[in-house]
Amino acid sequence: MKSISQLFEKTGRCVFHELDEIGGLVIFLWESLLSIFRFAINFDNLIDQMVFIGIDSVYIVGLTGLFTGMVLALQAYYAAKIVGVTYMIGPTVALSMTRELGPVLTALMITARCGSSMASEIGTMKVTEQIDALEVMAVDPYYFLSVPRILAAMFMVPIMAVVCSVIGITGGYIVNSYFLGLNHVIYVQKIYQFLKVRDIYNGLIKAFFFGLILSTISTFKGFETTGGAKGVGRFTTQAVVLSSIYILFADYLLTSILFNAA
Repeated sequence: MKSISQLFEKTGRCVFHELDEIGGLVIFLWESLLSIFRFAINFDNLIDQMVFIGIDSVYIVGLTGLFTGMVLALQAYYAAKIVGVTYMIGPTVALSMTRELGPVLTALMITARCGSSMASEIGTMKVTEQIDALEVMAVDPYYFLSVPRILAAMFMVPIMAVVCSVIGITGGYIVNSYFLGLNHVIYVQKIYQFLKVRDIYNGLIKAFFFGLILSTISTFKGFETTGGAKGVGRFTTQAVVLSSIYILFADYLLTSILFNAA
């Protein structure tokens, strides 16, 4: 009986901890959004973050999309060959990249590269009392630190998702035409036939929310950092792990909503 009660106690603590963290995230996001209306947007800072999240991430996002598209083409070929529909490789790669893999993989890569940087940078400022110094100088830390990162991620992650999807489809084309020796015209024609504008919109909507999630959690964890240098490492890890989990969870919810709305 004692072990059962301990199990329920631990479960209850985990549930309350998660609810408390979600509540903190919502309040943090609300405070950050309110600061947009209280102050003018710092466009220099915003552009710096857009370059960091977008242009500086092209290489890793492009490589991820390229190899994902190539693997998709191979896997689709092995499955399609069984039933004699190898002409469907193009739509399979295109739909998978635009609706699902492009946004998700882009968000996860940017979380690993940029989300960790956001959390560690703000966390270092927190433990070295630089955020307190901003408040002493009457500078809103939400406006100065979190808002540019959140806005930049919401804008740049969809763009990077498009880059990832386009490069992935191109990778599938290379495998389809040069490695498998299939007709490259059919590959392109079938994509035009089956890929709809709605599929692209669905991917962009997902990427927009993924950018909001990863930037909010990463900056939130930065502001929550305690415990010196060790705490910076711990909270940075939490930011990356939580962002990845929430992105995958949001992916399921958004897929269900968008599928039912179609």
